[in-house]
Parts: sequence; C-alpha cells; structure tokens
Amino acid sequence: MLLSRKMKFFALALVIGIKAASSPAFAQAQGGTQTGMGQQFSFFLPLLIVFGIFYFLILRPQQKQAKKHAEMLKAVTKGDQVVTTGGIHGKIVGVADNILTLEIADNIKIKIERSGIQGLKSTEKGEAAKS
Repeated sequence: MLLSRKMKFFALALVIGIKAASSPAFAQAQGGTQTGMGQQFSFFLPLLIVFGIFYFLILRPQQKQAKKHAEMLKAVTKGDQVVTTGGIHGKIVGVADNILTLEIADNIKIKIERSGIQGLKSTEKGEAAKS
C-alpha cells in the first residue's frame, strides 16, 4: 500500500513537471525564442530535478529498508523470537530452507514461509524490532 501511494505521488509530480515545462507560459518565461539544444535542456531540467528529489527522498530509503529486511530474513535462526506479517508472535523451533516452524504456545507449532517474518522481537522489552 505504501509503495503504491508513493509511486502515484511520483507519477503525478512527473506529469505536473512535464505539463509545466511544455506550457506556452514556460516558453515565454524562458525567452520564447529558444531553439535546438537549449529548448530540449530547458524541457528536461525540471524532470531531472523532480526525479532526483524523489529518488533521494523516497526510492533510496525504501531500497535500503528492503535490503536490511532481506538480510534479517537470511539471518534468522532457531531460537529467535519473531513477529509474522500477520501479527503472530512466536519462537523459531525449526528451519528448513524457506519454511520456518514457529512455536506460538506450548506444543502449538505452525509452519510459515521465511518471507512471512516481519521482524525480530527485542529481548529487552518484548517489542518488535524495526526492520
């Protein structure tokens, strides 16, 4: 959900940038008589600036977070306390490739995909660690 909202915002900003750069008012503000390379550069400059801003504010942090989450998923081992994406808290009692066995209560075990882990639980306060 979060990704789609950000991407919609990004697309809207690009459309606004294109419309603003191609409007007659923009051309008049630029002198109105540009030709060749200068006109093309003045058209793409706002697009490049908008893309650069969105890359550093939205895409790059999201990529870092996804990489950190993937590393956390690879590092989970038997005995770790975890929280699933469904909100189930449990302890890993078995690991087999992409299938993890969680013990959620005494003698109650479930099997989940490794990708179903949202994060590790902090041992100090019992709260989910940010991933």
